[in-house]
Amino acid sequence: MPTDTPKPLPTGERLPIVDVLRGFALMGILIMNMPGFSYSGWHEADGSHYWPLLWDQRAEQIRDALFSGKFNSLFSVLFGLGFTIQYARMQQADPQHADRLYLQRLLVLLAIGLLHANLFWFGDVLHVYAILGIVLLLGLRRVSDRGLLWIMAGCIVYPLVASLLRVAFVTPEFTASRVALGKAFAITNDTAFGSGSFLDTAWENMRIMAHEYGDLYSLWGSFGWYVSMTLTMLLGVLAGRRRWAERIPELMPQIRRLTWVMLVAGLALSATAITLWELHRTPGPSLVKTFAGLCYNVSRPMVMVFYVLAIVQLFEKPALRPLFRPFEAAGRMPLTNYLMQTALCTTLFYGWGFGLWAQVGPAWGFVLSLAIFFGIQVPWSLWWLKHHERGPMETLWARLTYGRKRPASARASAQTPSA
Repeated sequence: MPTDTPKPLPTGERLPIVDVLRGFALMGILIMNMPGFSYSGWHEADGSHYWPLLWDQRAEQIRDALFSGKFNSLFSVLFGLGFTIQYARMQQADPQHADRLYLQRLLVLLAIGLLHANLFWFGDVLHVYAILGIVLLLGLRRVSDRGLLWIMAGCIVYPLVASLLRVAFVTPEFTASRVALGKAFAITNDTAFGSGSFLDTAWENMRIMAHEYGDLYSLWGSFGWYVSMTLTMLLGVLAGRRRWAERIPELMPQIRRLTWVMLVAGLALSATAITLWELHRTPGPSLVKTFAGLCYNVSRPMVMVFYVLAIVQLFEKPALRPLFRPFEAAGRMPLTNYLMQTALCTTLFYGWGFGLWAQVGPAWGFVLSLAIFFGIQVPWSLWWLKHHERGPMETLWARLTYGRKRPASARASAQTPSA
């Protein structure tokens, strides 16, 4: 073991742009998760609009065009970036134990994610990142940059192939059975989440998770979700390997040019997908929906990259940096704030809390998301970080992973922003 073990970085030596991007992702994730917290999306399994008011439907369309898939993609990019930086430092500090300790770190995250999904909210993404991180640690980290690019290309092609297979083999009778299944879930969701006890909601969460991973057709869809997250996670790995976050001034000319390309092309593809899906809401696969899905899957990383590049350019201007302090504070404790969103929203909407289930539509849900993030999570983060180096759940994660006395490789991982 090396005798010159690194010490934790002072707060001022972190990569603040990474914290800012992570905080921005947390805001967007709350906006996109708000519908799942507040009403059952299964009601729309037959293609109908659950919210009949025009302004709610327009809010849905704007939300889907600007936020859907973009912010969990950003989070997965930051996960891949964090993995690359952390693992390199852990290897340098303690090469004999780095693999085992990072695997422990991911297994603890997996346990937290599974508990979160099954007891509190089925929409958890932590277990997805943990599983992908394990795959990355055990295999993909050894793949060359060229190999990663080929895998990323496959991640773009796979959803198109999967959709064409659905068009070829899914029958109207099977579609009707899936609609009936969705409607049945809508009823049990309303009963459990709308008026049930905490134990009722936990049981419903477990039923949904069992369906997502136990039903073969749903598992096929879940696999597609993992593929989408793999695409952007590997983009983060490439960013870490090539040290893009540390080379921003050098890369600024390319950043400026790419920003506008991502904005125009990404928004055009996203708007096309949303428009086609709105015009073809009848359940079942079709070639039109396949094309819409292709547009959506390509637009997700493009719009996400636009957000990143725009924030990077603005953050490089010293006069504007104070404006990003709220995002930076929230982004320094991402696990805490992500789980806090579940705690706050389930308390607001579920029957065992304030019982607002199915009473807040997409338009007001958007407003509520911003109110929670800027009115509660940002002030809480700023206050907490005045007294502590890390968030409470980040501290617990480290304690469960490494114990009270952390080895050198564990201390090295604390020097970089957490995944």
